[in-house]
Amino acid sequence: MFELIWRGMIIGAGATVAMDLWAILLSALFGQSKANWAPVGRWFYHLKNGKVFHESIAEALPYRHEMALGWVSHYAVGILYGVVLVLIMGQQWLAQPTFLPAWIWAIITVAAGWFLLQPGLGIGWAASKTPNPTKVRAMNLIAHTVFGLGLWLTALLLR
Repeated sequence: MFELIWRGMIIGAGATVAMDLWAILLSALFGQSKANWAPVGRWFYHLKNGKVFHESIAEALPYRHEMALGWVSHYAVGILYGVVLVLIMGQQWLAQPTFLPAWIWAIITVAAGWFLLQPGLGIGWAASKTPNPTKVRAMNLIAHTVFGLGLWLTALLLR
């Protein structure tokens, strides 16, 4: 069990790095805004008070270390997703990782962003309150596809 957990942690971290590299590439090649994890850090900070949903996270009380907390939270969630995938798929998948289960899991995890984080930040269910929700949703699905590739490729490296 411990081996599954630590391998899942590495796989989740590797997948999160892949997602971050994708974001850097989008920024460098297409001028896409860089990821700002400060609002996510502020959101996680306010969870301790039981506040999950905000009208606007920008209006919530700032937290001095929200950027750092956002980055830590981003990686913690990615690592958790890696552990859950490995616990679901088991040793057999680790011995011969295939892309499809990693991709399906990565797409399933979009739901946490769409139905918990984004409404929590005040941008609506599946980014419905943003100027271009369809673009945000498509970018979320693409980023999570890259995350799925990262899960699979990291698992292949660990094999």
